[in-house]
Amino acid sequence: MRAAFARTSFVLALLLTAGASAEGLKLPDNLVDLRSSQGEAYLLEAHGLEAYFPISVAFETQRTQSYCGVASMVMVLNAIGAPAPTTPEFQPYTVFTQDNVLNEKTDAIRSRDAILHRGMTVDQLGGILSLYPVTVEVHHAETGGVDEFRKLASETLASKNRFVIVNFQRKTLGEVIGGHISPLAAYDEKSDRFLILDVARYKYPPVWVKTADLFDAMNTPDSDNDNKTRGYVLISSQASAGDALKP
Repeated sequence: MRAAFARTSFVLALLLTAGASAEGLKLPDNLVDLRSSQGEAYLLEAHGLEAYFPISVAFETQRTQSYCGVASMVMVLNAIGAPAPTTPEFQPYTVFTQDNVLNEKTDAIRSRDAILHRGMTVDQLGGILSLYPVTVEVHHAETGGVDEFRKLASETLASKNRFVIVNFQRKTLGEVIGGHISPLAAYDEKSDRFLILDVARYKYPPVWVKTADLFDAMNTPDSDNDNKTRGYVLISSQASAGDALKP
């Protein structure tokens, strides 16, 4: 127990220190800041915690205000250990970055210019991830209920090498308006809350959100996606992965 507490405290400090100087926006009352005593308590009692350590160590702050999907993909691909492309600044090492995760092949799904100006939909997010050696499932909120989301997401977060990215409407959660994408990191069954590692760290810290509230925020129409509802993407490693997508 002591070792688990120390491990959790270390990664919590690692995750939060880099964003400590960002003032951010005021959180609505329905969200619990991970940095608060209550937020830390949720983390320490959470059972769906397998994804927390690898995804938090791979944390990315989105490079532009439209790159929430890009930063989320980079976090998951690095956390899952997918074979990464080379990048000049880190040679001879390989790692996914917000520059090299997009290329000519991903342009066929959503051009880099379009992402830069308008971001991406949950389907485009899943489509781009599917170009890499990972298994991807895209779920629109309208095709399943809150119970299905809770079951699938909590089971995923409690498993090794499996991750969840959510696409939701901030306004529904009481945050500053706009569609947004970020990974989940943990599930606390007792409070029935998921932990969102918000990639717009200059706006909001990691927060615990009630499952029903998060589902309602996903169950909103996206005008950039033929008014289909937003949703979530389940990502897992492949037993026999091929070569990574090359730029």
